Amino acid sequence: MAKKAKITVHPEFQIGDISERLFSAFLEPIGTMVNGTMFNPKHPTADEQGFRRDFIDGLKDTGLPAVRLPGGNFVSAWQWKDSIGPKDQRKVHLDPAWYQYITNEVGHDEYLQWAEKVGTESLYTINLGTHREMQDAMDLVEYTNHPCGTYWSDLRRKNGHEDPYKVKLYYLGNEMDGPWQLGSWEKDPSGYGVLCNEASKAMKWIDASIETAVCGSSAPFMEHFPEWDEKVLDQCYDTVDYLSVHHYHSAQPGDIKSLLGGSLYYEDFINTEAAMIEYVASKHRSPKKVKISFDEYGAMVRPFSPLNPGYGRYNMARSHYKFDPERRYILHDPDKMTDRAFPGGDMLHLLSMASIQLALLRHADVVKVGCMTGGLGALCASNHDHVWKAASHYAFKQLIDYARGISMETKVDSETYDMPGYAIDDTSQYTGKEGVNYIDSASAWDKEHDRLTVFVINRSETEEYPIDLDIKGFEGYNSYEHVEIYSPDFDAKNAYGEDIIVPKENKEGKLEDGVFTTHVKPLSWNVITFTK
Repeated sequence: MAKKAKITVHPEFQIGDISERLFSAFLEPIGTMVNGTMFNPKHPTADEQGFRRDFIDGLKDTGLPAVRLPGGNFVSAWQWKDSIGPKDQRKVHLDPAWYQYITNEVGHDEYLQWAEKVGTESLYTINLGTHREMQDAMDLVEYTNHPCGTYWSDLRRKNGHEDPYKVKLYYLGNEMDGPWQLGSWEKDPSGYGVLCNEASKAMKWIDASIETAVCGSSAPFMEHFPEWDEKVLDQCYDTVDYLSVHHYHSAQPGDIKSLLGGSLYYEDFINTEAAMIEYVASKHRSPKKVKISFDEYGAMVRPFSPLNPGYGRYNMARSHYKFDPERRYILHDPDKMTDRAFPGGDMLHLLSMASIQLALLRHADVVKVGCMTGGLGALCASNHDHVWKAASHYAFKQLIDYARGISMETKVDSETYDMPGYAIDDTSQYTGKEGVNYIDSASAWDKEHDRLTVFVINRSETEEYPIDLDIKGFEGYNSYEHVEIYSPDFDAKNAYGEDIIVPKENKEGKLEDGVFTTHVKPLSWNVITFTK
């Protein structure tokens, strides 16, 4: 029997306000995400623009706060001006990032109009790779946000959207430190920072209400991290609002402890970037606090790859400057989408992604945007014909609904395990971690609705943990509910018409003298709410 774990939350120990954008998603035309899932004119539910209404309705019901679009590596060669106006006059381009033809059937307006139909905020990424001209960025903001009376704003109206889109957050390029990026600034961080300073300034002179995000490191593995980030931010600190960072955590098949413990590497990344931001702010003698946008993240199951020792400190460029003469460009037919799925059962996907989301919640004072890669599919799973709710839908929606108000310090005392260091490949190398709690937790206090919510993951594959949850400081919070998501078959998956894994109420708990006692099942997700 596992030893009892203890979780303590007290109203005096607050981390910071939780941004409404913290639990958002990311969209890029890779494979079938746009061509097939979002857009398929031949689908039975397709609307007048060719968008699948079943997918729109499935997302609309979740309350998804925001979606970052239209990419991603894709945007560093995308020419938005060729994607507007009558579809038969739009230009078809090659997308060198993903070796595909971009027909621009889904263009600038369609991305923003699709988001309007879903009822979610658009977070827009501009091309600062092959398009480094500030004028292009200024024209984009004018077309998108200016009411009327200018060439670009009137062109938007002519193209069928009378009112401004009112996009508030613009990303100044994508992963501009990466050698894989078209127009990469890998070797000139200061130059990129100067361009962002000027572009952000000019864009805000077009629309003073907008915010901008500058690219930081694409991963903590980058050879130049965090020096590159500091050099960039030093040039544009006074004009930008967010530092954009990305990370994808990997563990080999079967290593569930390392996959679920990967949230600790996210916290290391965030802590380093937050300290760097404080340093640059001090350098600038600025009271302003640039925040972090973690706008691409995910967890992956990947087998070990052969390593190439002898190079010393690994240089990311060596793995990306590859030119394959056999590779061919692909035209994705949205009506011939192939099904893709996260390896393993639904619970593995739910827990690995939710563990990252809890790490973001624990840093809600500095992380104000979080966009899950694959988040749209997590909220609304799909294939060629249908949509349904995977288990991850329920956990993601619970975070959207209940992680509101103030992020709270959540002290956990539980049994622990050690994660030995490992290397998936030359790039993804992880130092070991000692003393990783089997119980992972974060919490949110919604004062407006007199509600405290504690989120709990049990990382143990075998042990059910008894828990004492101490909330003595929250006087009057005497009503409670414990909802769990768990499957005795860890390989089980929901499918269209088959809701195998769904939230269920756990009625075994009791609250006495400010301590809630309950049990959490192995490899389970738990949401415990207390209200007055």
